[in-house]
Amino acid sequence: MPPRTAHQTPIDWHRQELLLLREVVKLVGKSLSPDVVVREMLHLMSELLGLNRGRLILLHPDAGPHAASIRYAYGLTGEQVRQGHYMLNEGITGKVLATGRPLIVQDVDAEPAFLFRAVSRAELPPDTVSFLALPVLVSGQIRGVLACHRIRNRQRHLNDDLSILSVLATLCGQMLQLDEMVREKTETLEAQNALLTQALDSQTTRFGIIGHSPVLLRALGELERVAPSNATVLLLGESGTGKELFARALHLLSPRREAPFVRVNCAAIPDTLFESELFGHEKGAFTGAQSARPGLFEQAQGGTIFLDEIGELPLSLQSKLLRALQENMITRLGGKREIALDVRVVAATNIELGSEAAAGRFRQDLYYRLNVIPIRMPPLRERPDDIPPLILHLLNRANQSHQRNVFLDTAVMERLQRHVWPGNIRELGNLIERLVLLAQEPRVDLKSLSALWPDAADAPPAGSSRSGAPSTPAGFVRSHHAADAFDASMLTEALKAHGNQSRAAQSLGLTLRQFSYRLKKLGIRTSR
Repeated sequence: MPPRTAHQTPIDWHRQELLLLREVVKLVGKSLSPDVVVREMLHLMSELLGLNRGRLILLHPDAGPHAASIRYAYGLTGEQVRQGHYMLNEGITGKVLATGRPLIVQDVDAEPAFLFRAVSRAELPPDTVSFLALPVLVSGQIRGVLACHRIRNRQRHLNDDLSILSVLATLCGQMLQLDEMVREKTETLEAQNALLTQALDSQTTRFGIIGHSPVLLRALGELERVAPSNATVLLLGESGTGKELFARALHLLSPRREAPFVRVNCAAIPDTLFESELFGHEKGAFTGAQSARPGLFEQAQGGTIFLDEIGELPLSLQSKLLRALQENMITRLGGKREIALDVRVVAATNIELGSEAAAGRFRQDLYYRLNVIPIRMPPLRERPDDIPPLILHLLNRANQSHQRNVFLDTAVMERLQRHVWPGNIRELGNLIERLVLLAQEPRVDLKSLSALWPDAADAPPAGSSRSGAPSTPAGFVRSHHAADAFDASMLTEALKAHGNQSRAAQSLGLTLRQFSYRLKKLGIRTSR
């Protein structure tokens, strides 16, 4: 800035500073982009305060061939900006980057460490030129340098320039931090939108089945091929793999789609009520039967009946079910009239019925009657590419259900994708709902995930087991273990470690019924 002559009005530097700050704040109100705010700030520094050739030098995130280079500048040509790159401890700028301390060069000609890299001495005024360089911090970490030239002999104190530059350096750091946060959130949302679009485009979505992995599409392809027929279908898969969704998809793809779809949880019906629930009863058939009632088979007439957890059905009741399936006829409890059935049967199990039948725990004739078209449901660990769209689907559903707006960081999505998920989609869905309900902030990062999910810190490789129990093989639904595969000490230790028979059975890869059978065979007495 040219020196003031005797006829010039003295400059009100305080007024100039306030004007600069006011204009910068206006810019921040209009845009959070450093491209807009920092460039104009450097312009105002030159026009209002005489701090010329301002530049913001930023460290490279990938620490490429040069540690830092000029990112924003005013008063420099394009070629000068391209020449402005620095290593740590190289020149004045490099020292500020390395130490985080501001440096003042009173006379660039008298400072051997000054490089004249961006602007040669011949391009500077003939007066004594000073150089001011202040660190720019983001979250306490050195991210760059705010620097400029000034004519040393001017009617403004150097400390005043340092004070305003300190304010502007802090503002630059905050702008960079906001820009990073906005960019990170935008990238996360864009990635989630891409996954959602991909999931919506998938042919499986029309059935509520999310995913496009080869193993899932293979199972769905088998389902589509057998849907037009009346053949009995046996869905094989671990707990939580979505067997009911597949059964409903089979029904919707079949000519019976307009008729009822009836689900039966075979493990939940008490032995004494099984016949009445499935086949119905006549008035007076037993105490409390005040009127006739059709059973679940009759309710499914013309449609599909889904026999879930068929492997948990007691032997004493399997013969009654077999007769109904073989003859397509039922008789209500207490009745004499036979009722013809027109029902498509779909069964599901999470145990290997063939091994159970060989061991005498499941009727072989019923097994052969059910195992007409077996379709294997892949566990989640075999379809890791389906986990992100599944997370997004479950997250959207939980947000809508609970009136929340929770979203997950990309790092969180990657961590969830690495998990083995022994409970499959059911376990994943429970975790997502927990995050939506308990997250303190809309954005869930790895720290928040660890606070709400103990398994976040533990990422075992796929196919491994945390507890030392036999891991589930990829080739079938669940390993079959002979009745003497576990001795008394293993059973009692599992009970002691897990507190109840259900969790102890799960840790050993057994069903509750199998675990109880082994306890009884070994003579181990315990409260359930």
